[in-house]
Amino acid sequence: MLMKLVKDTDADHIAVIFDRARKTFRNDIYPDYKANRPPPPDELIPQFSLVQDATAALNIPAISKDGFEADDIIATLAQEACERGAKVTIVSSDKDLMQLVNEQITMFDAMKNRIIGIEQVIEKFGVRPEKVIEVQALAGDSSDNVPGVAGIGIKTAAQLLNEYGDLETLLDRATEIKQPKRRESLINHAKIARISKKLVTLRNDVPLDQELSDLAVKQPHIEKLHSFLEEQGFKSLIASLATSGKAPYQEDSYNQSKTIVRSPIYELVNSTSDLTKWINDARKKGIIAIDTETTGLNVQLDELVGISLSIEQGRACYIPLNHKAVKIQEALNFQSREETPKEKEIAQLPIIQALKILKPMLEDPGILKIGQNIKFDSHILARHKINLNPIDDTMILSYSLDSGLHGHGMDELAKTLLDIDTIKFKEIVGTGKLQITFDKVPIEKALNYAAEDADITLRLYHTLKPRLSRERMVSVYETIERPLIKVLKTMETHGIRVDANQLKLLSNDLSQRLNSLQEEIYSLTNQPFNIASPKQLGVILFDEMGIKGGKKNKTGAYSTSADILEKLALDGHALPKKVLVWRQLSKLKNTYTDALISQINPITNRVHTSFSQAITSTGRLASSDPNLQNIPIRSEEGRKIRRAFISSPEHKLLSADYSQIELRILAHVAQIDTLKIAFREGQDIHAITASQVFGVPIEDMDPMIRRRAKAINFGIIYGISAFGLARQLDISNGEAANYIKTYFERYPGIQKYMEETKTSAAKFGFVLTPFGRKCHILGINQTNPKIKGMAERAAINAPIQGGAADIIKRAMVKIPSVFCKNNLATRMLLQVHDELIFEV
Repeated sequence: MLMKLVKDTDADHIAVIFDRARKTFRNDIYPDYKANRPPPPDELIPQFSLVQDATAALNIPAISKDGFEADDIIATLAQEACERGAKVTIVSSDKDLMQLVNEQITMFDAMKNRIIGIEQVIEKFGVRPEKVIEVQALAGDSSDNVPGVAGIGIKTAAQLLNEYGDLETLLDRATEIKQPKRRESLINHAKIARISKKLVTLRNDVPLDQELSDLAVKQPHIEKLHSFLEEQGFKSLIASLATSGKAPYQEDSYNQSKTIVRSPIYELVNSTSDLTKWINDARKKGIIAIDTETTGLNVQLDELVGISLSIEQGRACYIPLNHKAVKIQEALNFQSREETPKEKEIAQLPIIQALKILKPMLEDPGILKIGQNIKFDSHILARHKINLNPIDDTMILSYSLDSGLHGHGMDELAKTLLDIDTIKFKEIVGTGKLQITFDKVPIEKALNYAAEDADITLRLYHTLKPRLSRERMVSVYETIERPLIKVLKTMETHGIRVDANQLKLLSNDLSQRLNSLQEEIYSLTNQPFNIASPKQLGVILFDEMGIKGGKKNKTGAYSTSADILEKLALDGHALPKKVLVWRQLSKLKNTYTDALISQINPITNRVHTSFSQAITSTGRLASSDPNLQNIPIRSEEGRKIRRAFISSPEHKLLSADYSQIELRILAHVAQIDTLKIAFREGQDIHAITASQVFGVPIEDMDPMIRRRAKAINFGIIYGISAFGLARQLDISNGEAANYIKTYFERYPGIQKYMEETKTSAAKFGFVLTPFGRKCHILGINQTNPKIKGMAERAAINAPIQGGAADIIKRAMVKIPSVFCKNNLATRMLLQVHDELIFEV
């Protein structure tokens, strides 16, 4: 807030005023002044010194004085400045300061972004600012224990003062007041009213050690400010400093001239000479940001429309290649408004010619190409025989540094890190039925949007890249995330073959089963209804059928979530059980059998998923369009869907996965020797746990006992509660709590790891995987126990799940070179968490 205030104001003097001890001259006037104030909350007390440290780090004068309140110092400084003819802004919304407002002094409410002037004071108190102290003298103030006159509030006080002129006149003429209670109260409390006036009147004669000239705006000491920001974890502000080497609130935040940053230069390139000039400049710089515009987001099918480049912050160009709408009005060349506008056609370079000129630069190993989600651009250019290399990615840089803190899309990063509101895509192409593809956008409208993308990408790069070394994330980014971009791009290009006929047969089979289930459900309810509607299902279950256990959500509708239906099914109700089966089959049909058929690429006859690196907070990959990581395997229908994935002729599909990788990592990070030895010797880990926890021999172990140990093993990784374990094993909460207690007694290292991890996460706001990846944990310091509990479970799990993600990613990075070295035709096609699918 303070940085923004300094940046936005043209004031040439500034100070931050602090209170000191509670005892001031007002306590000599009235000992009970502020006596009712409760002590500050424990969480607030440590913040006082930090706020003062922040003020010092920003090189802003901080003033306080024994025996006086901050408001008195503000009044004194404001009075002195006014006497010198200055204008004053008091940054506060405190009503006590409103008595100071006049033609030269205004207040600013920074929380509401609102100016408080004379009109606003009159609106609040019913009197002009100079009468505010008299209103407060009559009305009192319970927060400061200013007594005032009993029975008189602000509205009544304003009416009386407007009628009688001032407090002394009112008190002298109190006997004239018609209302008995009001008259009696004013007569009896006249002395208290005069004391109250002294208490609320701000002193403007505080003896200060500072002169106004001492408060002149100064630039902060960068090293001191950087040290403070780093200690407190202000990442985006540090990034601004890293980019500019200057104060984050200076206009010149990108090490460019103010005019360039405020008014970036975006150029249209539609001639070979202009394009050659940009390429030559890129060769001199050795670094260039690139962004492609396309007709859509399908990298296998959608067409390239244009390319934008940026070689310095605030300067970018757009190269239109495939726009269909190229007519514009030559409005800028009008000599007068009466002239009729002429139309001309904006030239576009032939796409083949432009890409031929660009190709050597885009493939030059001596020029670094930077993109925001550059995997997408690599796909598009690869279809035009261009191998984009070498590459850097601002989205992945942001993810490596700040996973879990915020999103990593360009618009959000531009706002979060650069405080720039970008041109939004929907502003260019529209929304809904009126949305057009980018090739239909007029070139002059596309220019600023496309060029801005490249410009912002370069700015983000210069903001994010320096942080890698400072925050010790070089290894995570350079050895895992950056090389993985090309690996994923290759996997997505390969795709995987599916048997469309088998999917169609399975879809038909699911349709028949869904129809049969629908009839069975209707026979139970004696009426047709929309089974997919939770609202209609809730009414039938709990109102019409009268089943107990219904719970309404915030909208007033009954909840029919899976856990509620499962509980009702366990209680012996037939309808919830059938609805659960119907939902499962319906999801398989809609999400997989039908969707997969529609997503087969007509050119390759394969399905091409998209792997996202920057989604999860732990480093795990996500799969979309279609999601091939969540195909169920435990049900027969799920296994049938998996069997529809087939290999090319003369090939086979090979699945390789890690054995109990998360438990192995738990044994490592928690240093559990028993488990480590068991893993090394290939023993049955769940049987070992059952033996340890339940005191039973491993030989001839009851499968049910082993199943319970397995549930505990995997549940512990996710910070499972006694309630959660009880529900999973269908046992009492007490029994589950005893299991967990015994587990921790046998493996005290695990409980120690969990407690230390929670403490560390609360202190630093993140946890580390064994490979050094930061997983930020939001909500870890919340007072809400539910949110805090969820955050603590996430903190316990993140190093384990994140460590597993790092291990398989490292393998994925190394595998392609092994295939190449051994001249293998094997292809890596899919990653499903701890499993890799190859076509061999």
